[in-house]
Amino acid sequence: MLRKKSTGVARAARPSGLLAEVGRKAIDRRAFLRGSGLAIGGLTAIAATGGSVTRATAQTAAEGAVQTVKSVCTHCSVGCTVIAEVQDGVWTGQEPGWDSPFNLGAHCAKGASVREHTHGERRLKYPMKKEGGEWVRISWEEAIDEIGDRMMSIREESGPDSVYWLGSAKHSNEQAYLFRKFAAYWGTNNVDHQARICHSTTVAGVANTWGYGAMTNSYNDIHNSRAIFVIGGNPAEAHPVSLLHLLKAKEQNNAPMIVCDPRFTRTAAHADEYVRFRPGTDVALVWGILWHIFENGWEDQEFIRTRVWGMDEIRAEVANWTPDEVERVTGTPGSQLERVARTLAENRPGTVIWCMGGTQHTNGNNNTRAYCILQLALGNMGQAGGGTNIFRGHDNVQGATDLGVLADTLPGYYGLTDGAWSHWARVWGEDMEWLKSRFSPEVRDDAGEEKPMMNMTGIPVSRWIDGVLEDPENIEQPNPTRAMVFWGHAPNSQTRLPEMKTAMEALDLLVVVDPYPTVTAVMQDRTDGVYLLPAATQFETYGSVTASNRSLQWREKVVDPIFESKPDHTIMKLFADKFGFSDRMFRNIEVNGDEPLVEDLTREFNRGMWTIGYTGQSPERMRAHMQNQHTFDKTTLKALGGPADGDYYGLPWPSWGTPEMRHPGSPNLYDISKPVADGGMGFRARFGVERNGENLLAEGVAPVGSEIQDGYPEFTYQMLVDLGWDGDLTDEERSLIEQVAGWEGERPNGEGASGDQNASNNSSSSDNVGEQSQSGPIQSDYINAVGGVNWKTDISGGIQRVAIAHGCAPYGNAKARAVVWTFPDPVPKHREPLYTPRYDLVADYPTYEDKKFWRVPTLYKSIQDTDFSGDYPITLTSGRLVEYEGGGDETRSNPWLAELQQDMFVEINTRDANNLGVRDGGMVWVEGPEGGRVKVMAMVTERVAQGVAFMPFHFGGFWQGEDLRSKYPEGADPYVLGESCNTAQTYGYDSVTQMQETKATLCKIEAA
Repeated sequence: MLRKKSTGVARAARPSGLLAEVGRKAIDRRAFLRGSGLAIGGLTAIAATGGSVTRATAQTAAEGAVQTVKSVCTHCSVGCTVIAEVQDGVWTGQEPGWDSPFNLGAHCAKGASVREHTHGERRLKYPMKKEGGEWVRISWEEAIDEIGDRMMSIREESGPDSVYWLGSAKHSNEQAYLFRKFAAYWGTNNVDHQARICHSTTVAGVANTWGYGAMTNSYNDIHNSRAIFVIGGNPAEAHPVSLLHLLKAKEQNNAPMIVCDPRFTRTAAHADEYVRFRPGTDVALVWGILWHIFENGWEDQEFIRTRVWGMDEIRAEVANWTPDEVERVTGTPGSQLERVARTLAENRPGTVIWCMGGTQHTNGNNNTRAYCILQLALGNMGQAGGGTNIFRGHDNVQGATDLGVLADTLPGYYGLTDGAWSHWARVWGEDMEWLKSRFSPEVRDDAGEEKPMMNMTGIPVSRWIDGVLEDPENIEQPNPTRAMVFWGHAPNSQTRLPEMKTAMEALDLLVVVDPYPTVTAVMQDRTDGVYLLPAATQFETYGSVTASNRSLQWREKVVDPIFESKPDHTIMKLFADKFGFSDRMFRNIEVNGDEPLVEDLTREFNRGMWTIGYTGQSPERMRAHMQNQHTFDKTTLKALGGPADGDYYGLPWPSWGTPEMRHPGSPNLYDISKPVADGGMGFRARFGVERNGENLLAEGVAPVGSEIQDGYPEFTYQMLVDLGWDGDLTDEERSLIEQVAGWEGERPNGEGASGDQNASNNSSSSDNVGEQSQSGPIQSDYINAVGGVNWKTDISGGIQRVAIAHGCAPYGNAKARAVVWTFPDPVPKHREPLYTPRYDLVADYPTYEDKKFWRVPTLYKSIQDTDFSGDYPITLTSGRLVEYEGGGDETRSNPWLAELQQDMFVEINTRDANNLGVRDGGMVWVEGPEGGRVKVMAMVTERVAQGVAFMPFHFGGFWQGEDLRSKYPEGADPYVLGESCNTAQTYGYDSVTQMQETKATLCKIEAA
């Protein structure tokens, strides 16, 4: 459909006048300047207008006034600022944000063309439904009524869990928050989003190591790195602007860059050391590096002693990974890993960077924990230039995760316990018993134990198809999934597409809410029961978005929604109206017409998200940061003067306390060289204070200025009393704490719980406790009731404020945990992929036993018991391209991007291609061991090793050789179609999070 018009370079329009005259002469630059009289600024102006200059008049300036609006790119997680130029309500041009600390005036190909994302002619223009096999235009009223009636019928017949609400990493923070709240009011935990299939193993692995499951430092902080270790990531293509920050460290620090990847990527082309290893052997590779570090005594022994728990067990496991064993498993020579280990040891602090190459594995949680342990051993955590810089994929996948669009948590990672639900019920002003009534009754698990559905994790998006196709007796919910809502999610980014097609066709109802129809619209053969609802893009609304480094940025609306599209939060309101709970859901939120006020949504989650510090970022503070980007240092992210003086750009969470506290945000997590009031903190004390008689709290170290110069647990009201700090609370804070505790009696002495307004001066906690014991039954009852309120549930923010006033982190000061005793592998282990090319290693490194979790049965050993490597000898992996993003529907619908990459392809090693009789540019079939196959173009290259093939995952619109273009609604088909690589991908899920396996399966390739 799209063809390049020229094989040469792009040419500008023919210049006229002065430039045309100059162009006809052979002249150097200085002579040109002398002859023309133009200054350099004039040349810049000409370039900015496309090479033409016209006379300006006051009248034409007034009539053609151009408004500039700051927004944020909607593609990867770097958070690049887009300056949109708007004239008469039409988006006419764009520039990168030169003052942005993140993109520094740069754009990648995707970011440079986002205007087309909004004004693109291939968008969904109005609601549609499938009727008799044809797409039919309908009104919004018809769509909401028909979909709503069918959903309420399903709810009545099968319960609320039979409708699956799949959210989006494209939602703003406010929309993501409202989406999770909406699912709660519907009465289900069957809600999830893209993070499940990109970084859920990161969140689980990292959070269970040191407290928070996010990027610890920032893109900008990489400027301080003395070494850069990239594993399973390709920033040059997946997050192109981020490479600016890596290259700055290389240039100014002479920092060596080490890239570990099965494929020689564009990032690897910048590396000082490229380490090729077999897909799926990350743990073995990292243990191979640590073997040399421990063998030579290069670890940071003092850091480990004071701030790490369990490293001795890691040493015992690493001792098994001698250079010979590592090479046997990974294919990487021990001599190279010794060189890598020495480089990391001699160039500290160093940063570790990873992406989905490390996460999308059946043992992905082991991989991410191994990366963390490497940094703990080197002492690279909690300091500038160090940390684990985890690059997220979508523009708000971090924020949507934080806001709880997940099957296992409420906003802020509060979990699904009664206490978590009670906390959010208080924030929402909701009756807890009414919320409980929205959920199905208890179900009985395989052990015969009854479980409340409200407290059970939902089915993750990676397994939604099993919620449809699995035997109902094997699913831990009342009935199978009957309706599926794809709200800003591309199905071709998931594995097992042939089974997904079957599941889509078995549903009663299939709904797509998206600016583009997505592959969902065409990959199934339904003749009815499919609805397409046109959502507005993020440039047609406003709100906050969280970059990968935890900074929040405020997007302003560029243009009003075009065609008949509506913002996502407006669509949620329309469905809430239909389902009859709008009055309850929006009781604290102003609604203008059908649109909830975005600022009220921000303020509501500010009132509840104490756990991760989404409480200090008011709309006003975020807007001030966007308006004053030029005042922030481009490395430290700290404002140097101006309205936001002292703040870190975007108030990276945690921004503790209330907005009025003006906490500046936390640029580098776990940094004890700063006071807590300036973003410092130790590791989080979320795993208790003791394990097997061993101390889990930090030993003899604490953030600068802390009044407790040692480890300490998380703060509760009782802890304030014990320390004598409870008298620092205001009456309003104390009243809210009592409200949380449900205290209805008399407050002791009418004052602080200690009975002494000056109790904060008492330094001895034992003296304080002694006072309590003498103060009578009222005092004792009060402490018993109120003492358990902690920093996470105190909706006043008082506990956080008082702790920080005394130099302490509200969440405690603990050791990082190298051993996670609650995981299937407490010490990370190498386990062979389910579909392994090295079946000889299965006996030594087997996978897990089959088990049921996340409501569904999950296969491991029963798949690995069969050796598929003989018939399917090539390891298949997948990844990103610089031109496209995600499922690719919007970027393949962009003519500027579509022209750059028009063919879906597979990279094949030269030797493999010659053995298979495949030529470069020829068509081949790639088939997986589960029967899915795709017909794609061959790229014969040394980028991949012999026995390895790579495919990008952004394509769709072909199905096992069949062109599906005719199945799209007229005018809504992307310019470029192609096979989805996940049609040939296979089963496989992480043992903790149900992350899909896409980086290490098997295939066979043959000429088409």
